Amino acid sequence: MISPFLFDHDTLSILDQRRLPGKEVWIPCKNAGEVAEAIRTLAVRGAPAIGIAAAFGCALAARSGRGELEKASRLLVRARPTAVNLAWAVGRVVESVKDVPDSTLYSRALKEAHEIWEEEKRANESMSLLGASLFPEGRTYSLLTHCNAGSLATGGIGTALGIVRKLHEQGRLSKVYMDETRPLLQGARITAYEMCRAGIPAALITDNMAGWLMKLGRIDAVIVGADRIARNFDAANKIGTYSLAVLARSHGIPFYIAAPLSTFDPGSATGADIPIEERHAVEVLSFNGCRCAPEVEVFNPAFDVTGHELITAVITEKEVFYPCGNGSE
Repeated sequence: MISPFLFDHDTLSILDQRRLPGKEVWIPCKNAGEVAEAIRTLAVRGAPAIGIAAAFGCALAARSGRGELEKASRLLVRARPTAVNLAWAVGRVVESVKDVPDSTLYSRALKEAHEIWEEEKRANESMSLLGASLFPEGRTYSLLTHCNAGSLATGGIGTALGIVRKLHEQGRLSKVYMDETRPLLQGARITAYEMCRAGIPAALITDNMAGWLMKLGRIDAVIVGADRIARNFDAANKIGTYSLAVLARSHGIPFYIAAPLSTFDPGSATGADIPIEERHAVEVLSFNGCRCAPEVEVFNPAFDVTGHELITAVITEKEVFYPCGNGSE
């Protein structure tokens, strides 16, 4: 299992996920600005992972004092607006050093960053067990996932893909189908990369094939991660997730979200309160440096929101929530 980052000798080394699967290139980040840039440009991505990276970015800033830490915290939170884990992790580091002397500012901030990472690893393990328990024993299952919710998105074994891994370990996974996830192909480039490295049976499909696979009876459940979950369980995740939820409901297929409790946003009453990041048109007009469309207007939201009424269950590290109150589905 590969990690999205390493911390050693006062440097956060980030695996550049934009270069996968072709090359494994590590970006050395020695200050909060470099970490923020890596987050903003998707060198590191996935809600839990960018939260952890931001925590280490705060720690690096703390070497230069409280003033730099305060500036870094604002910079890092602005790097990407939708994933609530980012602000949550930054807030934890800032709060952890509130009452410590300046002489221990860096060491305490770094300790908190490491604790956030270790907690995420444990949360992933717990989530995988709870999620796997939702699938009755005695048969194998074919699942569909979207984007990437694996080790490279979390720093642990993964949220949605952690459950996939657990079912595979238990001999209860037939296959995981992976949406390619346009426009940046996180499913094709990163999820497929993880599954191949782990030896997990997997098949790649284009995003617009999902409905037909369901119609053919090849999908037993859909399982995805989340970047922010509102108080009513509306959930923001990679663009295309909402479409899968609608298709799953139409075909009578369970739709599961796996996410740590740090993804829940008490400040968002419903999905309407979740800010949706819109990214540059070039991500749609081009791919891998090659132009694939004429000069035309582009709408490029990075995320969409799935209403709680379409979600069968939300799997966390502590418990499984049933947004519509039906635990038997």
